[in-house]
Amino acid sequence: MNHIGQVAFKAVISLSILVTLTFAPRLQAQNSSDFEISKNLEILTSLYKELNTNYVDGANPSALMQTGIDAMLDKLDPYTVFIPESEIEDYKFMTTGEYGGIGSLIHKQGDYVYISEPYEGSPAQKAGLKAGDKIIKINDKSAAGKSVDDVSTILKGQPGTNFKLLVERAGESMTFNVVREKITIDPVPYYGMIGDGTGYIKLTSFTQTASSDVRKAFLELKAKNNVKNLILDLRDNGGGLLNEAVSIVNLFVKKNELVVSTKGKQKDKNRNYETVTEPIDADIPLAVLVNGSSASASEIVAGALQDLDRAAIVGHRTYGKGLVQNVFPLSYNTQVKITVAKYYIPSGRCIQEIDYAHRSAAGTLGHVPDSLITAYKTKHGRTVYDGKGILPDVQTDTATYTSILYNLVSKYIVFDYATQYAAAHPSIPKASEFKIGDADYSDFVSFTEKKGFEFKTSAEKELELIKKAAISEKCWDELKPQYESMLNAMAEHKKKDILENKLDITRMLQQEIASRYYYQKGRIESSLSDDREIKAALDVLGNPIMYSAILDGSYVKADQSKPSKKQN
Repeated sequence: MNHIGQVAFKAVISLSILVTLTFAPRLQAQNSSDFEISKNLEILTSLYKELNTNYVDGANPSALMQTGIDAMLDKLDPYTVFIPESEIEDYKFMTTGEYGGIGSLIHKQGDYVYISEPYEGSPAQKAGLKAGDKIIKINDKSAAGKSVDDVSTILKGQPGTNFKLLVERAGESMTFNVVREKITIDPVPYYGMIGDGTGYIKLTSFTQTASSDVRKAFLELKAKNNVKNLILDLRDNGGGLLNEAVSIVNLFVKKNELVVSTKGKQKDKNRNYETVTEPIDADIPLAVLVNGSSASASEIVAGALQDLDRAAIVGHRTYGKGLVQNVFPLSYNTQVKITVAKYYIPSGRCIQEIDYAHRSAAGTLGHVPDSLITAYKTKHGRTVYDGKGILPDVQTDTATYTSILYNLVSKYIVFDYATQYAAAHPSIPKASEFKIGDADYSDFVSFTEKKGFEFKTSAEKELELIKKAAISEKCWDELKPQYESMLNAMAEHKKKDILENKLDITRMLQQEIASRYYYQKGRIESSLSDDREIKAALDVLGNPIMYSAILDGSYVKADQSKPSKKQN
């Protein structure tokens, strides 16, 4: 932090505190804690006033205040945040899944922002916008050089209002009149049947309708199919409302079971959350998919179902967020979200991984050390551990992406090819059946060449560092022949990469292309047949002996012992 930032950190706390500063000198200290608060508020008032009056270059009061707020909260956990008035709508979207806008994902490519994926049934789709459209003008004003945030701010707005959008598609300019609507993001973007008798529900967030939407999806699956087992997919679900997590557990767990407890500084934060209604199905074999991005409410659901021996958890260790936040109103239509408690799942464990309360002398944070990890017991006596997220009952191999696949996606080569493919093909089979053949893949290879696609591997980047070091140490002339030989060998290897990684690249292409015709549902459906966690879940659910052994604790694997840092 620079000098001004350091001064700001000492000088500023929050807009809400500033409103009360005038009265700080009049406060009567009730005890030592009250006196310290009163004393420091008075110091803050004086320092802020002197800075604003005397600092040589002048000080922007609002900017100075924001710097101070950010610096202060940075000393706490990342979930305790100040919400300025300008971000209130974004916060509401996180809890309700609703906002006013056109209903489309967007991204930046070069100097322009592109439509990534319109939501099915959204104003964007109704108006005729398609993935791959380059936004040239908005209401006759150039969009060149605008950031994603800039464009997003313009596209969002009061439902019923409209604007004009000029886009470029396949080299042609096209104008659309788009009417904003209230957009509701479905927390269950896809549900369906996988294989013979296994239902599948994808849950992406815990907004206000999450539990009712999961309930609706499950009942519809049962009404139309012979559902023998169920997979609930919580991968990449960062959480949301705690009450919704409890309600989802209640769909599959009997009444009056403890799901989660919260314990905080204030007594009113100490609460037990139990199932309050009879479940819709307390017996169906259940597998829950999780990964490193499954957090908070996702971990409550997965952890509670594991502790109650109600489901087999499949995938990768979860994020490890055992903290609860509440939002408090402040002055001038601002808010603050504060971590008010930790939560504990039925076995009594808290799965919080990062210890935000204790920092090193350098200010760095640490994980809960292995020496403090504690064993707990599930309802049927299985051993589980606290402190490091939810460890799945069945762990799958971590998916790895090669350099070429990462670059083909991040440089929008896959995206651009899907745009070209969709323009040339009016329709495709349904997403689960769509496959691209050898001729299509050869066409894609030619497309990458025309695009001048290039990328650097990790090995090439390491070689560049070696070259710089060799030049610095004056031994470059001796190493140059070996360097160039290795570089040429890598170049030859890279030419083969697009063929050697054909299977993974093909899968990514199929998902991107499927989304052009069937939107998010198509993208998900296209990915199901090659999904390793789904395959593992199907293996578990298809083997009643294995499933029962997981839940009664007789199924034990070597990699599911007490967690260590190496497993993270």
